[in-house]
Amino acid sequence: MAATVKTNGTAKAKISEKIPSAAHPLAEEPTEIASNINYHAQYSPHFSPFKFEPEQAFYATAESVRDRLIKQWNETYSHYHKVNPKQTYYLSMEYLQGRALTNAVGNLDVQDAYADALKQLGHELEDIVEQEKDAALGNGGLGRLASCFLDSMATLNLPAWGYGLRYRYGLFKQRITKAGQEEIAEDWLEKFSPWEVVRHDVVYPIRFFGQVEVHPTGSRKWVGGEVIQAVAYDVPIPGYKTKNTNSLRLWDAKASSNDFDLFQFNDGQYESAALLHSRAQQICAVLYPGDATENGKLLRLKQQFFLCSASLQDIIARFKERIDEKDEIKWSQFPSKVAVQLNDTHPTLAIPELMRLLMDDEGLGWDEAWDITTRTIAYTNHTVLPEALEKWSQAVMWKLLPRHMQIIEEIDKRFITMIQSTRPDLEGKLAGLCILDNNPQKAVVRMANLCVVSAHTVNGVAQLHSDILKAELFADYVSIWPAKFQNKTNGITPRRWLRFCNPELSHIITKWLKTDQWVTNLDLLTNLRQFADDSEFQGEWELAKLGSKQRLANYILQVTGVSIDPNSLFDIQVKRIHEYKRQLLNILGAVYRYKKLKEMSPEDRKNTTPRTIMIGGKAFATYTNAKRIVKLVNDVGAVVNNDLEVNSFLKVVFVPNYNVSVAEMLIPGSELSQHISTAGMEASGTSNMKFALNGCLIIGTLDGANVEIREEIGEDNFFLFGATADEVPRLRKEREEGMFKPDPRFEEAKQFIRSGAFGSYDYNPLLESLEGNSGYGRGDYFLVGYDFPSYMDAQERVDEAYKDRKRWTKMSILSTAGSGKFSSDRTIAQYANEIWKINECPIPLA
Repeated sequence: MAATVKTNGTAKAKISEKIPSAAHPLAEEPTEIASNINYHAQYSPHFSPFKFEPEQAFYATAESVRDRLIKQWNETYSHYHKVNPKQTYYLSMEYLQGRALTNAVGNLDVQDAYADALKQLGHELEDIVEQEKDAALGNGGLGRLASCFLDSMATLNLPAWGYGLRYRYGLFKQRITKAGQEEIAEDWLEKFSPWEVVRHDVVYPIRFFGQVEVHPTGSRKWVGGEVIQAVAYDVPIPGYKTKNTNSLRLWDAKASSNDFDLFQFNDGQYESAALLHSRAQQICAVLYPGDATENGKLLRLKQQFFLCSASLQDIIARFKERIDEKDEIKWSQFPSKVAVQLNDTHPTLAIPELMRLLMDDEGLGWDEAWDITTRTIAYTNHTVLPEALEKWSQAVMWKLLPRHMQIIEEIDKRFITMIQSTRPDLEGKLAGLCILDNNPQKAVVRMANLCVVSAHTVNGVAQLHSDILKAELFADYVSIWPAKFQNKTNGITPRRWLRFCNPELSHIITKWLKTDQWVTNLDLLTNLRQFADDSEFQGEWELAKLGSKQRLANYILQVTGVSIDPNSLFDIQVKRIHEYKRQLLNILGAVYRYKKLKEMSPEDRKNTTPRTIMIGGKAFATYTNAKRIVKLVNDVGAVVNNDLEVNSFLKVVFVPNYNVSVAEMLIPGSELSQHISTAGMEASGTSNMKFALNGCLIIGTLDGANVEIREEIGEDNFFLFGATADEVPRLRKEREEGMFKPDPRFEEAKQFIRSGAFGSYDYNPLLESLEGNSGYGRGDYFLVGYDFPSYMDAQERVDEAYKDRKRWTKMSILSTAGSGKFSSDRTIAQYANEIWKINECPIPLA
């Protein structure tokens, strides 16, 4: 709690009178930091005077940290302007930043000083950190990866910016009720974010709809329609123990005062008077708005174009401002100063928008604009799932972006001509390779094809994923441009995902390695292998893990009301709820385990391995089967956790509202993590890396980055099961032909659910997706039934291994020791050297 005074038995926090309120923006000593925090509490007020409860203390502390960040930020901006290096601009629809305070004080290396300062003010840093809401700017791995990349770019002193959208209500906040998942709006901006700085001078016009004028010269101009303003909000991204502080620039949408019709308003037509203001607010209201309706599709497309247009206008403005006024702009130099990376297909419209800006605004011809665009833009593919490879209706595109459709048509036409003249052997495959699918029933623009045709480099995000892209999804493109395709195995920042979220384990690693250099050189963790059998080291390792488990148990009790035993095996699966990620396989396994425990004698139960299964993640609001899975997990938990015969041997917990901060609590306390997607369907996964880095063992398939994690940590330290990616097509075909014979345990688990053991909810539609041999929503496309027996066998191996705690602890140590490859510092260094061709640009030490 804070410094308090008691009045009539109630405690009330107030601003400390002992600590002077004085501005010390660059303070390093705790007393001066405390003064600076006090200064912000009084002179940057956001609340009623004299209050200094934890919430007020958080905002004042964040603003004190921001003082220091702003100085480094300005120095970084100035240095990049002076040196004028080639810079990378990373375009992503999502960023899952998590809380910023712990990360900022950690990267600035002022954690202890701020903890001492807050103690002087009557607060604990741990309590103040808890006041911060996660920035609701992302959903899953795509957004978290982007945030890890930003951290690594700054830490490696690379000149790089992130661009995204400032979503007011995020995806949604998940609430669990008896009915299952409910979605409510995120409230992270309900008050304000202390980290963002609005740039009122950085505003760009974004046009929608309208028509294209053709001038006598042949040049074209997009005119009419509606114009919205894009306003920049900058968030500082500090590197770890470096002065470089990069930017994440988030765009918000607004209409101008000229767009407010005062006449209509005074005539009582309030809604129509502010129509454009209302439409502007919709653009950045929600991440991934439902797109089942025409309006929903238009809004999603608006969001994507809004991000691309604002970012590219800004990139061009920044390129121009670095050119001396006396000099002529040499557009041919643009790709030697600018690298644009598209994070998945969401920012694909950057391609025709850059073409439009260069041709229509800057007066370049097609060939020059195309040469610049194709040397500037690179594309990261994140999925092989057909539904995630975006295809936009041509009719919607013509309506919203008529000029861009003209440009896309021309790109497609020229690509087809090139294939016909240079690769006649591919003419028969042109229908699948070209950008426009002109099927009269459903004419679409294939965004992934547009990216592959236009980008100078295309990369996958794990070796298996990149191999599948080259051998299957993009095989014919590879034959045209073999040098265009690369692999960049994903990584995670060791700062947030070990150093800050797991301080006890970090301390032990530093102590035994006799250095903390591993925080920026994660390969040093391999040196832990020499201590894997050391009983003293193992003892310290186990104590750190137990401390994290106890903290997690307290959290679970707080948010769910379920009491869990820290001495049981903590088994965790947290990620987006999706049928290919197979949370259904997990819960069916739990159901079978529960049924067997019920059938055992009390003596036999005592010989089992007690286990707490935790599952968390959000199901997309309109994804019915995913929401059924969430409900099933909760229904199973409600029965199992209240069964006095069994609940000391098994608990099943659904962890609500999974986000970055929840992950920072779960991952250090985990001992087994499930990464059990159907082989060949998970591009990479990054939570698997976070768990492995924190000494958690993985049960998983040979999918995504699991393949490389298993290679690095050793096959004996990974619980493998399931079909391989190259077996999946054959198994699906055999299923269609009626050749699949289900395992009796699988049938038993499904029947137990159908018996009503977990309530009266009708789970038949969910279970039927696992049955039948073919047909929509049937035929077990994700091979849950096929993999169930090997999954259960692997779980038995887990139970046995956990009984030998010395062996388990050794495996845990070797998991961490083998995780060095999976640092986002390594990934970003590869992007910088092999795709972007940018160099580090460190700020000189004063």
